[in-house]
Amino acid sequence: MSAVCATFDAVTFADVTASAVIAAVAEFKRLGREKFLESAGFGPATAYYLELDGELYDSKAIFGYAHGVSGDRVWRSDDFSGGDQTVARHLRELGFTVRYLRNPNWTRDEIVLACAAAEANKWKTLAQESRRAIKLSQLLQSPAIHPLEGRRADFRNPAGIERKVSDIITCHPDYKGKRTNGNRLDGEVLADFLERPAEMRALAETIKTTLLLWDESGAALPDPDLSDDMGIEEGGVLLKMHLRRERDPKLKRKKIAEAKRDGVAIACEACGFDFYRTYGARGLDYIECHHRTPLSVTGKTRTRSQDLALICSNCHRMIHRTARWLTVADLRTLVEAQRATER
Repeated sequence: MSAVCATFDAVTFADVTASAVIAAVAEFKRLGREKFLESAGFGPATAYYLELDGELYDSKAIFGYAHGVSGDRVWRSDDFSGGDQTVARHLRELGFTVRYLRNPNWTRDEIVLACAAAEANKWKTLAQESRRAIKLSQLLQSPAIHPLEGRRADFRNPAGIERKVSDIITCHPDYKGKRTNGNRLDGEVLADFLERPAEMRALAETIKTTLLLWDESGAALPDPDLSDDMGIEEGGVLLKMHLRRERDPKLKRKKIAEAKRDGVAIACEACGFDFYRTYGARGLDYIECHHRTPLSVTGKTRTRSQDLALICSNCHRMIHRTARWLTVADLRTLVEAQRATER
């Protein structure tokens, strides 16, 4: 930080007016983020953003430019602190909204897609200006994995894609250079690609298709009984889509109606639990549905009522409890074997 910063006080910060901030935002929009930051002498914000009309702006850069609009010189990045008690505080005092944002960690689904892109590029660096990096960046903007709320302006941008792919390829056993700051998950997903390339390519394609078709308004609510680390094939976005298919109320009603028409008890197909027999009228026609085939196997297909099994809440969670899901038949065998030991 320059010596000039030491002379700044509350009065100097108070020189920046709301109208000057609005003018700085207008210049930001005119030039675009990259050119504005370059011309103003700032790097991208790492935590604090000015939010205006639903858009995010690098708060420190906006403030520095606004200081020049207010009549004094434009402040550069080294001239002042841009933290919560300086820029953010003054912007709030002017009536603006300042957001503290950190981009979420990469999920396994995202790393699978990045690894697939690295493999397609022959395990070479994926330049941020390349078509593959841009396409993957666009794909990862889907709200299926991370909600729109809380993202930074640089969320999964092409430069971030380039960095993540570099983290992956430096884990490759044939890579001879220095490793970058990747994480454990990068190495695990890479190992899966090297051991089971065809399977992992298919998984990446299924994740891609799911993201492209995702409709945020129909997103499944998270289930606290289903862990966030359910494993390779059936975690993340595929689990969300799977749960969405199972919880379609129209399909569930159709499944129950067909079972009653065919004289089938509305009871768990794995353990036989009948909510009506236990709870009386309160449990009438109460049951959950489970899709018999995981999404990673079926891909994006239309779900039919015959694809669903009637299942009680406990058995449903036992099916989904680990990375490799049990079939209904597998769970029924497990239940019967356990009961046999208790006789």
